[in-house]
Amino acid sequence: MNINMLMQQAQRMQKDMESNIKKAKEELAQTEVHAEAGGGLVKVTMTGRYIVKRIEINPELLQDEPDMIEDLIAAAVNDAVRQAEVVSEEKMQKANSGMGLPPGLAGMF
Repeated sequence: MNINMLMQQAQRMQKDMESNIKKAKEELAQTEVHAEAGGGLVKVTMTGRYIVKRIEINPELLQDEPDMIEDLIAAAVNDAVRQAEVVSEEKMQKANSGMGLPPGLAGMF
């Protein structure tokens, strides 16, 4: 195989990878994860790109101490972030499948 063919193949692979990554990022922007804390007293909806779309607080909770409300909001947001990380990693691995990248490296692109 000559060098020109290798370069063309590498360029095709790079374009394919860029296209796959772009598609995965678009899918992540549309993907939503849902998390809750306090047995559903606080609910968070977040995209796979870590954008908080909605926070729901049960009206009964608003009568409690502000510290408790803040803790539950933080817990729900943190849970949503963990879920978004999992979804993101899965989509990026799928986008980079066949590229021969080691596990964990896919999320860097």
